[in-house]
Amino acid sequence: MVPLVRPPSWGGYPAPAFRPVCFDPEGAYGCHEVVTWYKTKETVIFTMRSMMLTGIRQMGMAEVPEPAIERDTDVKIRMQVVGVCGSDVHYYQTGRIGSQVVHYPFPVGHEGAGIVVETGSRVTRVGKGSRIAIDPAMPCWQCDQCRSGRPHTCRKLRFLGCPGQADGCLSEYIVMPESSCIPLSSGLTLDQAALSEPLAIGVYAVKMSGAVTNARIAILGSGPIGMSVLLAARQRGAAAVYMTDLIDARLGRVKKAGARWTGNAGRDDVTGRIGALEPEGLDIVFECCGKQEAVDQAFIMLKPGGRLIIVGIPEFDTWRIPVDSARHKEIAILNIRRQVGCVEEALLGMEEGRMNAGEMVSHRFSFEEAPQAFACVAGYKDGVMKALVDFRL
Repeated sequence: MVPLVRPPSWGGYPAPAFRPVCFDPEGAYGCHEVVTWYKTKETVIFTMRSMMLTGIRQMGMAEVPEPAIERDTDVKIRMQVVGVCGSDVHYYQTGRIGSQVVHYPFPVGHEGAGIVVETGSRVTRVGKGSRIAIDPAMPCWQCDQCRSGRPHTCRKLRFLGCPGQADGCLSEYIVMPESSCIPLSSGLTLDQAALSEPLAIGVYAVKMSGAVTNARIAILGSGPIGMSVLLAARQRGAAAVYMTDLIDARLGRVKKAGARWTGNAGRDDVTGRIGALEPEGLDIVFECCGKQEAVDQAFIMLKPGGRLIIVGIPEFDTWRIPVDSARHKEIAILNIRRQVGCVEEALLGMEEGRMNAGEMVSHRFSFEEAPQAFACVAGYKDGVMKALVDFRL
């Protein structure tokens, strides 16, 4: 059990002045738990537990105020499942992704599903008790990017678990705008709802890559995003998919999910083996691991006129591009920034059985075990592909 720590002050009230009391108002928060609240002469503050980054590769459970409905389009959600994403692990291991720097303590997490417990007066899309998937993006809907159909590059974007923008969802409760709350049909599980966010990135990457039907492609990196690209590419009719990774267990999962050939990039001659199978070269390569070596391999394997789709997030600031090869082959390079409007498509694909994202789940941890989940993913332990933090355990 991670020790519970109390911040030194909440909203100007010194923590020692609070008197803890427990109750369960009308069973609204679940019959198996009670909710703590703190009373002063001026106000009553309900509290919850939140798992926070407290330093490099350090996490701790904190007792913090519950978020409250502030706008009439707000939705308060009791979290049920949160996926551990590679970007979360970047923050865990290095404290930053590019210019986005963590200021401790900070709650991460953006791949989530939960149950609605309260809504603002104008909310119509969901109601109390609704099971929902959460789109972590909160665009302004007013800037030039939003108006042009690019809310993922909104000038004022707020994104769950992104330092300087919004706290993450590794907390018992969060509040999101109605536009980020997607109700689930009876045919979908909360696990699938949490997986819809990474799967949506795969769907979007494949959409942006151009014509995939009958294409011969490689996916370099067989983690959750690589698996998501595979599922999306296969359901759009890719003729052949070649995949690599450094973890054999992941390669086994993607092979089962439909990859034609898999290779361990640490042992196998990837470019030689794929080149022998595809002597004319590949139509598209998806870089899904954030490694320079993968980009180098892509330029060797792509045919003239091929496309390199960069989906992975590197830990360094500058890619190295082989100018001669890129120019002579006229390689098109496209960076992928999260996704646009693909969560619903990902959910529908899972519901209809066209994309079985559940195949990527390899590990499950309780809320209290979130530090172990992050350590597992960061250390590539036990063949991990996707770890879920399950609040129901």
